[in-house]
Amino acid sequence: MRPSLHPRLLNGRSGDPALFVEALHLPDSVLLDCGDVTALAPRHLLRLGALGVSHAHMDHWAGFDRLLRLLVGRGRTLPVVGPAGFADRLFHRLQAYTWNLADRIPADLAFEVTEVTRGGIWPRTRLRLHGGFRPEPLPALPAAADGTVLRVGGLRLRAVVLDHFVPCLGFALEEPVHVNVWRTRLEQRGLPKGAWLAGLKAAIAEGRPDDLPIPVHARASGAADAPVLPLGELRDIVAVTPGQRLVYLTDMLDTPANRAAAIALARGADILFIEATFAAEDADVAAARGHLTARAAGEIAAAAGARRIEPFHFSPRYVGQEVRLLAEVAAAAGRPVG
Repeated sequence: MRPSLHPRLLNGRSGDPALFVEALHLPDSVLLDCGDVTALAPRHLLRLGALGVSHAHMDHWAGFDRLLRLLVGRGRTLPVVGPAGFADRLFHRLQAYTWNLADRIPADLAFEVTEVTRGGIWPRTRLRLHGGFRPEPLPALPAAADGTVLRVGGLRLRAVVLDHFVPCLGFALEEPVHVNVWRTRLEQRGLPKGAWLAGLKAAIAEGRPDDLPIPVHARASGAADAPVLPLGELRDIVAVTPGQRLVYLTDMLDTPANRAAAIALARGADILFIEATFAAEDADVAAARGHLTARAAGEIAAAAGARRIEPFHFSPRYVGQEVRLLAEVAAAAGRPVG
C-alpha cells in the first residue's frame, strides 16, 4: 500500500516540536504543534487546513507569528484545536499587534478555535481580522466519545487530554479508508489515468451509491465533455484497505491515567510520534518536569502495538546522545525504532 500520509518532524528529534503532515491527493495539510516553523516554505504554510496545538509552552507555540504574517490578506478560515483556555491565549497573542487598518484589507482572515476539554462540551470561538480579532462565540461541540474534533478533507483529527501539570493534547490523524487504483485493471479496461481518479477515490471513501455518475477524463480541461460511468461499474479497478493512522504524543507525566489515555489513542497506529525527553536514569527529573523517559515511551508504544515508533522531543542535555535515547526506547518497545 502506498502511504497517503507523509509526516515530517520539522526540527528533528531534539528541536521545537512541530509535525507537518501532507496527504496524498488532498490539497490541505495539517500542522501539529507550532514551534519553530522556519523549515516550511510559505507555499507549505499556506496549504494548512488545520492547526493542532498541544499546549501553549513556548517551544510548542512560538512559530505562530510567522504563520500569521503569511495568512493576513489571504482570505482564509483556519480551524485551530487546543486545550482549555486556548482561544483566550490566541486572542491575547493577536492583540500584541495593532489592527486599526484591518478594514482596508479586502480579504478577511478567521481562526476558528475548538478547545478540547475533559468536560462534555467543547467550547468554540471565532477570531476575525475584520473584527479586530475580538472573540466571537460559536456553538459548542458535544464532546465526541472517540475524540473526533474535526475533519480535514477526508481525514479525521482526534484529540485526548493528557496531564503535563497543565492540560496537554495528544492527537491522532486518520484516513477512514485507503483507496488504491489497480493500474493493470485500469489499462485492461482502456480507462485513462488522470485527475478523474481522485474523484473516484473520494466517492468510494465517502461511501457514495453505485449510481453516482463519475466523469472519466485524462485532463481536468476535458471534464465538461467527458464520458460518464456509474460508480458501481468502476469499483473493480480499486482496492479498499483500512486507512493510515498517525499519532502524536508529547509533554505528559508518566502516570497510570496518562498511559491509559495515550495507549488508547495510539492503539494500532501506523506511526507513533512520542516524546522521549529524558533517559531512564533521569526518571526523577522527568517526573519533576512532567515528561516521559525513553523507557516509558517504549513501553507505551509496545502496549499500543504501534507499527513504527518515532521518538522525539529529546532534552538538550543529551546533545550528541541521540543513539543512546533511541536504544532505550527500542529496548523497552522490544523492537527497532525510526
